[in-house]
Amino acid sequence: MRTFRAATLNIWSRFGPWEERLVGIRHGLRALAPDVIGMQEVLRFPEMDQAALVSEGLGYEIAWGRTSENHGFPTGNAILSRWPIARREVIELPTGGSDEHRSLVFAELASPFGNVPVFCTHLNWKLHHGHIRQLQVKALIEAVARLAPVDGFPPLVMGDFNAEPDSDEIRFMRGLTGLGGPCVYFADSFGVAGDGSPGTTFSKRNPFAAVCREPERRIDYVFVRGPDDSQRGEPTEASVCFDQPHEGTFPSDHFGVIATITAGR
Repeated sequence: MRTFRAATLNIWSRFGPWEERLVGIRHGLRALAPDVIGMQEVLRFPEMDQAALVSEGLGYEIAWGRTSENHGFPTGNAILSRWPIARREVIELPTGGSDEHRSLVFAELASPFGNVPVFCTHLNWKLHHGHIRQLQVKALIEAVARLAPVDGFPPLVMGDFNAEPDSDEIRFMRGLTGLGGPCVYFADSFGVAGDGSPGTTFSKRNPFAAVCREPERRIDYVFVRGPDDSQRGEPTEASVCFDQPHEGTFPSDHFGVIATITAGR
């Protein structure tokens, strides 16, 4: 069975000791060697292109899409791919009346297994914004249905959903509720193929996250719509990553997730 590896990481913009964190992120990418990685809170402006800095010398192509401004600087989501990016699009997500602006980045990757549709997003962050995240996942799924038809390679949806596995917005992704409409199903890679632990990705063990005093929880995901009849799109292994300090510094305020996905025989 052929497989590939997909990862997600919120890189926390340039907060904290960015230069030291960049070294840790690049070290982790070299060690993990994902074929595709979705990143959130990625700055891009003439003096700072974080996706380019992260991917320098690692052979990734980049698709980036703006979400909003971070202290006056453009920030967004990025998809880094070892394979050529054949097509890309940025889709705005509903604000739900909040002052947050979120987006979904789409990239179609020309892989050895065929064209692989990949989506990366970052949903509203506030703990009481579950009703807004529900609007956002429904809009996300509409975009996936439009850009990744069911007769193609099963799409991946990665990112920081700011929601725990038993929240309605994640239950919707997992096919456990239709949120008042039709149900869909995407495999939660860590839930399906993880080690059975909580898989915490926002942890007080990380001093960059501990200062927020928020509950520990798993909020970062690699979803895939599969497997299909060709046995593509099944998560066979998943783990938390970027969860150890490198040379004394954690790579981000989040931990990441990496998953192994089947690509057919």
